[in-house]
Amino acid sequence: MQNPFYAGVGGVLSADIAVPEHANELEFYQKVLTTGTSPLWREDLSNNHGAPIIGLGERVPEYEALPLQWMPHFQVADVAMSAHQAVELGGTELMHGKADDGSSQWAVIVDPSGAAFGLIPVVDDAVEASTQERSGRIASLSLSVSDVPRISNFYEQVIGWTVDSLAKQGMHAMLRPDGKVAVAEIDPLNDGCGDVPSVWIVGLPVDDIEESLRQVQEGGGEVVIRSDDTGVAVIRDPVGVYFALQPNH
Repeated sequence: MQNPFYAGVGGVLSADIAVPEHANELEFYQKVLTTGTSPLWREDLSNNHGAPIIGLGERVPEYEALPLQWMPHFQVADVAMSAHQAVELGGTELMHGKADDGSSQWAVIVDPSGAAFGLIPVVDDAVEASTQERSGRIASLSLSVSDVPRISNFYEQVIGWTVDSLAKQGMHAMLRPDGKVAVAEIDPLNDGCGDVPSVWIVGLPVDDIEESLRQVQEGGGEVVIRSDDTGVAVIRDPVGVYFALQPNH
């Protein structure tokens, strides 16, 4: 069972994207995420507690260099060091925000497989465990790549995760630094992935998964993969961005 949603090294409390056709995309996500009698998301895409978990921005010129994919924000102990390590290991730095004194505040990185993500400092505010079960949040993270050992090592060195390579079918579980809880998984890119590229698939829980999937298709999206075991569905949205929906358990 994954839990990427926590404050601390390796945790992921938010994700964002800059999209074309912003008004249509906003309407799509509003309808898809706010299903059920107790929706986990609001129409402004904050979660049901008002927290800004996901950000859907307009693709203005300053963001046109960013890949068109959801980018999770990974908390790290030292943004500058992690960004440097990412480049040393074959990644690419796209943006790097710095304070007036030159200290690193955030960075946008693309890993060697083409998956984009953000680096941010550890968030000081603690996440209330009691709200995690019934709130909109980043509930899962997965990435399919052609070279699992190389990319797992990349994230181990850049983010600070530890790697459990004993999982079945070549998948690596990426664990918190203490090695006790899975944060994400990195899978082999194979025929079972369909047309899903090597991007981080951010899993978002919804209150009524079947209604959400109906809204996906009605809104011009597509259900690409659906797990019979977990109910998790990988979605391609109307502009071709991939993410996942899952039942709120």
